[in-house]
Amino acid sequence: MQDFEYRRVRAASEAAALLREDPSAKLLAGGQSLLASMRMGLLATDLLIDLQDVQELRNVVNAADGSVVLGAMMTHGALASHPELRSFAPGVAELAGGIADAQVRSMGTIGGSLANADPSACWSAGVLALGGEIHTSERAIPVDAYFMGMFATALEPHEVLTRVRLRRPRRFCYLKHEQAASRFAMVGVAVADFGDAIRVAVNGTMDGAVRAPAFEQALQRRLDPESLRGVRFDESLMTSDIHAGADYRAHMAGVLCRRAVARMLVGAPR
Repeated sequence: MQDFEYRRVRAASEAAALLREDPSAKLLAGGQSLLASMRMGLLATDLLIDLQDVQELRNVVNAADGSVVLGAMMTHGALASHPELRSFAPGVAELAGGIADAQVRSMGTIGGSLANADPSACWSAGVLALGGEIHTSERAIPVDAYFMGMFATALEPHEVLTRVRLRRPRRFCYLKHEQAASRFAMVGVAVADFGDAIRVAVNGTMDGAVRAPAFEQALQRRLDPESLRGVRFDESLMTSDIHAGADYRAHMAGVLCRRAVARMLVGAPR
């Protein structure tokens, strides 16, 4: 790594103030993506702002409107076992518990994952399917306007991602097809049933996490795996690499969506 200044803050407002002074500064949450990028020379900064001591971002609150609010510094592991989140939507807690391995889950955070917007990140698809809202030190951003492409979000350089608000689904399920060595999702599908609407999001695409309108329309007519027969995800959105071709990834998106719906209909997970 190159030399950089390190600051450890105790409040989100303090971090936001430092970002306003130096928009090129970087925020350190769990560090699972950021530190690796710095070690490989893919990212450099003169100032690293550590959020580990910001306790206001480490909570889960069931809101009066029936939504749940997750603090950005909640780790994947803490969310996987949190009783309020498990009561709110067991499938969302299951998503958190399926991220990488125990070591990563003990350090990685939901806020860090969403701020990084890795195309293979599980939270991106889950939050997009749930119609969430991203809260920052400045504003609230509807999740449909938040993801801007691969590793790109609507966050401004001076903003701190503070909380994530999720709508309560009737049923929710996220499934992924992992690359065996890294456990990153080659493709993942999240399906949320709100009774009056179905939302489906796919990750692992060239644009990161995206909605799947064809799947949504088919499932809106009838929530059944058979409704997806003949419905195919847009192959042009998928990448081809040494692990799989775009056609295979598009095919797997359909397979995972059918499996997710089947699991939802038998009630595990909700």
